[in-house]
Amino acid sequence: MKNILLLSDTHSHIDDAILKYVKQADEVWHAGDIGDLEVTDAIKKLKPLRAVYGNIDDAQARLEFPLHNRFMCEEVSVWITHIGGYPGKYNPNIKAEMTANPPKLFICGHSHILKVMFDKKHNLLHMNPGACGKSGFHQVRTMLRFVIEGDKIKDLEIIEIEKRV
Repeated sequence: MKNILLLSDTHSHIDDAILKYVKQADEVWHAGDIGDLEVTDAIKKLKPLRAVYGNIDDAQARLEFPLHNRFMCEEVSVWITHIGGYPGKYNPNIKAEMTANPPKLFICGHSHILKVMFDKKHNLLHMNPGACGKSGFHQVRTMLRFVIEGDKIKDLEIIEIEKRV
């Protein structure tokens, strides 16, 4: 069983409100737009991290993290990318791979809009944790927390940190 904290779009922002939840997780997954790598360094000091780079990330982040991160967590196949779209409107760059080899859990960021939905066509769960940084149009900073146990994704929680100021 793994307790996962999923975040995205930190845009160089890390604070005690985020780190409080990092400490409670077994692993942290970051869906891109990290910004300053001090963010991921702070997370890695506390917990194992899986991440991808996003469109605002510099060459250093692109050397450290991939564009797509596909892996197994317990018995769940996971695909994390930053600009992935959502069911019915996936990024054209991933449509062929999504059809040929869909994961059980597809994660992206970029939109700053928290969204969790089931894709019946590809038989997968889609998650976007919204944005937990302070840059962007979103009003509330959000993350997701859930458990992977065997082949089950369960106990999903929306974490609203605070209204963005």
